[in-house]
Formats: sequence, structure tokens, C-alpha cells
Amino acid sequence: MRIAEWGEDRPAERKGTESSGTPRRRPCCRRTRGAGGPERDDVGRRGEAPRLRPRPERPAGCGRATVRRLLSTSQSSVDPKEMRKFQLLAHRWWDEQGEYSALHSMNDIRVPFIRCGFEDRCFYGDTVLNMGSAYQRGSPLSGVKILDVGCGGGLLSEPLGRLGASVTGIDPLEENIRAADQHKSFDPVLAKRIQYKCGSLEEIVEESVETFDVIVASEVVEHVADLEMFIKCCSQVLKPGGSLFITTINKTQLSYILGIVVAEKIAGIVPEGTHEWEKFVPPEELERLLEANSFSVKTVNGMLYNPLTGSWSWIESTSINYALHAVKSGDQAQTSQTEPLSEMESEQCSATAGTSV
Repeated sequence: MRIAEWGEDRPAERKGTESSGTPRRRPCCRRTRGAGGPERDDVGRRGEAPRLRPRPERPAGCGRATVRRLLSTSQSSVDPKEMRKFQLLAHRWWDEQGEYSALHSMNDIRVPFIRCGFEDRCFYGDTVLNMGSAYQRGSPLSGVKILDVGCGGGLLSEPLGRLGASVTGIDPLEENIRAADQHKSFDPVLAKRIQYKCGSLEEIVEESVETFDVIVASEVVEHVADLEMFIKCCSQVLKPGGSLFITTINKTQLSYILGIVVAEKIAGIVPEGTHEWEKFVPPEELERLLEANSFSVKTVNGMLYNPLTGSWSWIESTSINYALHAVKSGDQAQTSQTEPLSEMESEQCSATAGTSV
């Protein structure tokens, strides 16, 4: 009688093969993965321990996975639902006749409002289009460090950069940053003056404490998840005596009718679902949060959009849209001891502090 060699099926081991008549062979190698562990090769030879293979590392970077981690953190003012809305329109930022046409025309009043508030000069009748001569004369915002929070495709960052400012634009959506970077690359001057970062305001606090002269949050606060945290972070990254400029929508019955029913559902000025009335911010609430975080409110102006002409204008009533300018309090003498200010910066700081309501 021939003795079966190792590796052959013995008669006693032929279970489940009577019907088919074909013996099953033991696999020589089986690759398995434990729950959350590395890959493992179970070698089918007796006496050998399984070999472990480390799981490959994932590349780091500000990609979509990073955005998802950012949106899932509980200590962030970023609202995931709001980000998904804007992600669908990231390629439309620079279409002046598209969904963001109202933001393009808003530059005609918000850019002079920022320049006016910082320099204590009123240019409300001026527009960014006829500032070319001032731009050539020496860039009125030269040396001013501006943080544009929720910069989107860079619609506001670029005109501020053309006025000479050094602008940092941040946005949690990589698609928005990509669109902004691509558009600024067409102008070599802007490419040097503007930098964009993918991230939230909370992420840059540690590296940017008291770094910026101006913070701009235009059409942003009505989309954040935690307004109080947002204001606190603004206070932390702004220099003492620095300016915070906000444009947003009031929480009134009129703002619901015009801002949501008419603008979104009837006229289609902005895509339906862009705004949530519950997240609109009354100026009184915004002023309270600002004053609780070392800010002094200097100016609150009403704004009105005319869909027939596609233009914005200043009005006394703040029942719909409004713009706010606040200044962070601080010991200017202490600031001058740690970092001497240039003559231009000193004039700008004193002018900002003297702005009247």
C-alpha cells in the first residue's frame, strides 16, 4: 500500500467531495485583513508564523478628505450644509451674469466702505472701477494686511489687492480656493499681493495671533454654524486698533420676503436654498457679540439691491442688508513699544479710531 505524501488529500479528509468526485486542495497562501489592522499573509505551511505587511500611508494635504474632517469637527464655525451649497457653484464665481452677479456689483459700495472706514475718508460715491488713478498714484492700502474670511472665488480679495493691500483669503472649500488661485494668476501684480489658503478661521488662529490690520467677512456670518466663536476668532487674529468689516442680512419679516421669497423663489437672483432666515443676524445681536469680544462698533449702514439695475446703494434703514464697521480696542502705546508703526500706519490707526457712528 502506497503511503500518501504530504499535500495530498487522505481518504479521511475528503469531506464534501463524494458528490463532485474532485478533492479540494488547500490553498498555499491566503491574504487576509484584520479589523483596522495591517494586511497578513497566512502561509499554508505548518510551523510558519504569518507575515505582517504595514498598511500604506495616505498622502496629507488640503484635499476633499481634509475638508470633510474640517466640517466634522465640533469646534468649528463652518457649517457642512452651507459648504455643500457653495461647492456646487464653485466654478461660477467669475461669471458676472451668473449666480454671483449681485456680489460682483456689491463691490461698488463695499470696497469704498472698507477703504473709507480704514482711512476715515468717505468715498461712498466712488467705485472700484474709477479707482485706477488712485491705484497708480501709490496704492492707498499699501502695507495693510487684510484677512478675507470666506473669500470664495476671490471677488473681494482682488479689488482690495489692487488698492495695494496684502490680502490673505481663506475658505474651507478647496474648489473655491482653486478658482480664486486660477483667476488671480492672470494678473502678475495680484499674484504677488494675494495668497489663498484652504481652511477655516479657527485653523489659523494659533499661527496668526494679532497679525492682521483688517478683517473682512462679507456675506459670511449668515452662513456660519457658531457666530460667537467666529467673532472671538476674529478678535484673536486682529491687531489692537484693527478694523473688522461685515456685510450681512438682518432678521426681519421684510428680509424674509425680499431676501428669500423674492430673491430666491421668484426672481432667481440667487439660487434657491442659499439662505436660511433663521440664521440671519440682527445688527443689535451682532453689536452685542462684538462688544463682548473687545470691539467697538463705529458704523452701521443699510444697503439695498435693485434687481432692475443690478446695482447696490446705501440707505438709512438696516431692515434688509447692512454693513458694519467695528474696531478692536487695545493699548496703542503698548503696540508701538513692541512694534514701531510707520508714519502711514500711525495715521491710519488714528483715523480708524476716530470714525463716528
